[in-house]
Amino acid sequence: MIEFGLKDFIDILLVAMILYYSYRLMRESKSINVFVGIIIFVALWVFVSQVLEMKLLGGILDKLVSVGVIAIIVIFQEDIRKFLYNLGARQSIRTLMSLFSQKHNEEPDKAKLKQSIMPIVMACMQMSKGRVGALIVIERNQRLNDIVATGDVIDANVNQRLIENIFFKNSPLHDGAMVIADHRIKAAGCILPVSHDLDIPKELGLRHRAALGMSQESDALCIIVSEETGGISIAHNGHFHLRLSAEELEAELTEAIK
Repeated sequence: MIEFGLKDFIDILLVAMILYYSYRLMRESKSINVFVGIIIFVALWVFVSQVLEMKLLGGILDKLVSVGVIAIIVIFQEDIRKFLYNLGARQSIRTLMSLFSQKHNEEPDKAKLKQSIMPIVMACMQMSKGRVGALIVIERNQRLNDIVATGDVIDANVNQRLIENIFFKNSPLHDGAMVIADHRIKAAGCILPVSHDLDIPKELGLRHRAALGMSQESDALCIIVSEETGGISIAHNGHFHLRLSAEELEAELTEAIK
């Protein structure tokens, strides 16, 4: 008689969680077919080794599995790095880590960041009226030091006129992205990863693709002002929120920094 205890339930639950998060990782990286192929190969390996007990073929598959794990890590190293990075950036993990930290100044930082919302909203509305293209990235839990390093460091207070001047059409920095972090404008003219998602509407330009790519690779909130239409949009968690009003933009920013 087969006994099924609490330890067996936990074992199955952990395996199910590993498979689920592996599936999510592959789906986000557009490698779902690879995931299905791996599952089929593992099922075949278990069937041959454990059920049929074919020693020769099972031994060959054992060697392939041991080499295959290394191959998967090499092939998907960027996706695995992104997954682990995002896991560490989750608010629940950061809250847990804060229990062992001596820093207690997070709430004042959030209060200061809230004070910078209105200059961003007003600047976006003015640029929308003038059909001035803009791309603003607001850092959240995940640090964007590698993105800041691609642009020109400014490190200034968030100011409406400064934002508008940076994205003015004759400005040398207007084509890149601005990064706002710790309630300050950290850098401008930054280069963002461009999304190659085929589902992006054709009327959306390169700024929208860069914003979506940034939102897919981090938890940052990206604001886009279209040069063609003047429309204001947000990219967050790999999704667009298009044609926002001033009130909707303010609400999205307020929600994002909670």
